[in-house]
Amino acid sequence: MTYILHASATTIAGRRKRNEDAYVLDPDLGIFAVIDGMGGYAGGEVASSLAARTIAGFYLAIAEDAEATWPYALDVARTIAENRVDAAIRLANRRIRQRREGVVLAGEDDEFAGFALRDMGATVAMIALGTGGVVVGHLGDSRVYRLRAGALVQLTRDHSLYEQLLASGADLPPLEEFPHSNIVTRALGPVEDERPELSRLDVAPGDRFLLCSDGLSGVLGPEALTEHLRDLAIDAVTDTLVEAAYAAGSRDNITAIVVDVEAAPRRTTARHAVASRSA
Repeated sequence: MTYILHASATTIAGRRKRNEDAYVLDPDLGIFAVIDGMGGYAGGEVASSLAARTIAGFYLAIAEDAEATWPYALDVARTIAENRVDAAIRLANRRIRQRREGVVLAGEDDEFAGFALRDMGATVAMIALGTGGVVVGHLGDSRVYRLRAGALVQLTRDHSLYEQLLASGADLPPLEEFPHSNIVTRALGPVEDERPELSRLDVAPGDRFLLCSDGLSGVLGPEALTEHLRDLAIDAVTDTLVEAAYAAGSRDNITAIVVDVEAAPRRTTARHAVASRSA
């Protein structure tokens, strides 16, 4: 199936002094990612920026050179598209690990070279859209949702202490009342070769995907998300979602990407972004 992608993104610092979120939005390559940095002053900002540049750089490199050497052996049990997402996120993890050890590559901003970065990390939620469907990859509690025919489905399950306890059968309050709601159990950075959780799904014209950091999903529930995603045009939806999360009291950075899938006319493969904004 060929299709046209329309996408928009918005990210704000919110009530925090620094914005430690970052994102990748590239409709031409069909890749989108939200990255939420962790690690105190400077660390989270560095980690998310490194992850975004690494993921985008990997996809650009293999798009420009079909014979480029991959950094990891292919997993024959997975599709090429799944292997790409796996490799991109593993590379981001590797780069954060290197920077934690003080390695600064040529061309990288060394503004924070004097700061302690050994504990930095990031969560990531990513989708890669291709003719064979969509691959979802994630680590941590940044999320991916899909709205189809008016019904919203969360495509990722948080790698968090809350979800781990919930899976074990613990009796827990709602997430917003849980005192340790910000503790993640998997992320980019802490483990030497962390690999993302992957899933592959079909894609259909009319699908709308939302990728967001927990600054948004932590305060807007499924009903509010569905209402905004169902009723708003692509060029307004991310701004409105982020504004709604801020108004609902979010204390975190807030980032949202929305991607619409439209059937393309025969022999048309155009993909384009409609809008993106940072503040």
